[in-house]
Amino acid sequence: MSNTLGNEFIQSSIKRFKTYKQLADKTFEQLTDADFHFQPNGSCNNIAIIVQHMAGNMKSRWTNILTEDGEKPWRNRDEEFEDQGYGREKLLQLWEEGWSVLFNTLADLTEEDLLKNTYIRKEPLTVCDAIIRQMAHYPTHVGQIVYLGKLIRQDEWNSLSIEKGKSEAYNNAPGIKDPAKQF
Repeated sequence: MSNTLGNEFIQSSIKRFKTYKQLADKTFEQLTDADFHFQPNGSCNNIAIIVQHMAGNMKSRWTNILTEDGEKPWRNRDEEFEDQGYGREKLLQLWEEGWSVLFNTLADLTEEDLLKNTYIRKEPLTVCDAIIRQMAHYPTHVGQIVYLGKLIRQDEWNSLSIEKGKSEAYNNAPGIKDPAKQF
């Protein structure tokens, strides 16, 4: 693969998406099955709902991005926002399926594809802009997942970033840094 700006953008996008996925994955590792359904109040989504939504969005947006609108007729977005009562195994299956569609699609894109037109809900945008749009969308939900995880685990929470008061020690430590602790 040549080291062109377009290819660098695709590779950087994959890297960033993987970092956000990793933050949620590390949160899931700290949760019990019941924790996925914890809802602080009636207006908040629980982690299960966020997973359902993200998986549905990823499958819809990234399936056939060059030939079909990103809002597929088979997607039921409203249903994604209802807790389906899925267990951990099913939720993680949906989660992995969604990310798999995204990563496979990004890996198959060429530099020339970035300036091609695609659509989301009939709104025209370039593939490059579609990537940026989702790069803004998914981290928002990952942040919600992490925040809910912290609320649930409280004092038992294992930090996913540099712990308070330890920035200098982290910055001065030799070796490879954990990309998930960049925040």
